[in-house]
Amino acid sequence: MKIILFDGECNFCNWNVRFIINKDPKSLFKFASLQSNAGIQLLKQYRISCHGDSLVLIENGRAYTRSTAALKICRHLTLFWKTLFVFILIPKPIRDCGYHLIAQNRHRFIKDSNKCIIPTIEIKRRFLQ
Repeated sequence: MKIILFDGECNFCNWNVRFIINKDPKSLFKFASLQSNAGIQLLKQYRISCHGDSLVLIENGRAYTRSTAALKICRHLTLFWKTLFVFILIPKPIRDCGYHLIAQNRHRFIKDSNKCIIPTIEIKRRFLQ
């Protein structure tokens, strides 16, 4: 199982979850917000300390954060997005600097999200409580 933990209080992060759902035709990913009971439990289980500013991917019993998580997610998406995985070749400290810039400014990217998806039963099943 592949689980993505995201900041449930961030419009940019919520937009990214909708994006991943649309680009994940095999429904490989499940989702939980960092603030949810499931998210908090998984953070404890994998001994991850983050303050809502990190994307977390749990895959094959391992947890990945920041740019590594983002690129490993891209590897499973459709078409063009798979090709972004090549950036994994860039040293992690450099990748994470770019990730950090985006994470610091993520609240500015999508200030107001008036769009709320009405999830289908299939999409609801992909969210952990």
